[in-house]
Amino acid sequence: MSQLEELLAAWLPRQRWFSGKGIPIQQIRIESRHTLVTTGPDGPGLDVLVVRTGQRGRSSRYQVLLGSRPPGSLPPDLARAAIGVCRAACGRPKAVYDAAHDAQLTGLLLERFALPAAPGLSGQVRFRTLPGERIRTGSPGRMLTGEQSNTSLVFGQDYVLKTFRRLWPGPNPDLELNMALSGSPYAARPCGWIEADLPGYATPTTLAMLQTFIPQAADGWVLATAGARALLEGAGTDRESAFAGEAARLGRTTARVHRSLAGALPTDVLSPAGAGELAQAMVERLATAGAEVPELAEHAPRVMAAYADFAEVDEPLPIQRIHGDYHLGQVVRTGEGWVLLDFEGEPTMPVRDRRRLSSPLRDVAGMLRSFDYAAGFLLVGHPDDPELEWAARAWARNNREAFCRGYADGGGPDPDKHLAVLRAFEFDKAVYEVLYEARNRPNWLRVPLESIAAAAAAPPVPG
Repeated sequence: MSQLEELLAAWLPRQRWFSGKGIPIQQIRIESRHTLVTTGPDGPGLDVLVVRTGQRGRSSRYQVLLGSRPPGSLPPDLARAAIGVCRAACGRPKAVYDAAHDAQLTGLLLERFALPAAPGLSGQVRFRTLPGERIRTGSPGRMLTGEQSNTSLVFGQDYVLKTFRRLWPGPNPDLELNMALSGSPYAARPCGWIEADLPGYATPTTLAMLQTFIPQAADGWVLATAGARALLEGAGTDRESAFAGEAARLGRTTARVHRSLAGALPTDVLSPAGAGELAQAMVERLATAGAEVPELAEHAPRVMAAYADFAEVDEPLPIQRIHGDYHLGQVVRTGEGWVLLDFEGEPTMPVRDRRRLSSPLRDVAGMLRSFDYAAGFLLVGHPDDPELEWAARAWARNNREAFCRGYADGGGPDPDKHLAVLRAFEFDKAVYEVLYEARNRPNWLRVPLESIAAAAAAPPVPG
C-alpha cells in the first residue's frame, strides 16, 4: 500500500459520500490517476483519482478530486479539506486535500470544458460539451453543502458541476435522463460532462455532469416542511391544504416528465409473471428489514398481503425509465414552476439496476412517502400530541390526494385506478426507509413505522 493509499484509507470513511461507513477498509488501491490541472512546481495541482476499496468481500470505486500544494502553503480555508502530506513522484513532499473545496482549482477545472482537448490531459479522461455549447469561464467553483452521495460545484449564476463520488462503470443515469429531457422546462439543461475509461471496461464511465444553474429556486422539502410547520403556529384557516396547490402542480409536472421520458427512451410492459417476481423481491426486502427491526413484525402480515395483491395484478403494467429516487428534496420551485433534479436513481444501487425499466407509479409512491415524511418531520420533536398528529396527518393526506389528481390531470396513469400497484410500491419504499433510519437516524424511525402502521390498518384494496 502506497503512502497516499494509506492516507486515503483513513480519510475516506470520514466523508459523507462514502457508502461503507462503519465497515473496516480491508483493501484500497488507486486504480488510475489523471492530471487535470497543473500550475507549476510551487503552485496547486489537481488530479482525479479512481480509488477502489474492499470491505467484507465487497468492492467499491470512488472518485477523489485530489489537490496538491507544497507543505505549509495550504490556506486556512482548505485546512478542513486536508488529507495529509505525502511524498510525490518527484521526491518532494506535497500536502494533499479534497480539491472540491479549492475555488482556484475548480475555476481552472471549468476552463477544461472550454478547451476539452487541452495539452497534457490524459486521453483516458475526456471533457465533452454538447454541439454548439460555448462554456463561459472565469468563475470559481463554490461547493454546495448538504449533499450526501455526490459533490456539486456552482460557478457564478451559470453552471453547476455535479461530480459523482461513487463510480459505477458506464454512463450515469443522471446524464442519460437529463440528455433525454434536454429542452424541457422541467429539468436543468445539460451542457457537458466528464468521462473516463475505467480499467477492464470498454464503455466510458461518467465522472461529472455540467448543467445550467437554476438561481433563486426554492427547495421542495423546505417549502413543504414550512407549510407543515405552519400547523404548529396555527397559521391560516385551512391549514392542512395550504400546500395542496403546489402539490397538484408538482403532480402535473411529474406526469409530463414521465411522458417525455417515455417518448425519448425505450418502454415496455411488465407481464403478470414479471409482477410476481417483483413482488417476491419486495418480500425479501421485508424479511431483511424485519430481521433488523423487530417492530416491523406486527405489520408484516398486512404488508405481505399488499405484495400478494400486487403479484395477482392480471393486466400488463407499462414500464419505462423513471427518476428512481423521487422525493421532495429532488425538486425545486422556480418562478415558472417545478423543476426535477438528480435523475441518477438510488446511488447505492448498481447502474445496471438503476437503468432498468420500471412503473412510473414507483416515482409516484416515492413522492407520496415524502409528503408523509414532511408531516412526520413535524411530529418527531412533539410526541404524544394527538391534536397535532391529526393535523399533520390531514396535511399529508390532502397533499397526497392533490399530487395524485395533478398527476392524472398531467397525463400519467391515474393512481386511483392502480391502487394495488401503488400500495405495494409505497410499502416497499417505507420498508427501505425503516432499514435506513434504523441504521442512520434512529430518532426518525417512528416516521416510516407509523406510516406502515397507518397504511396496514387501512381497508384492503378492493379486488
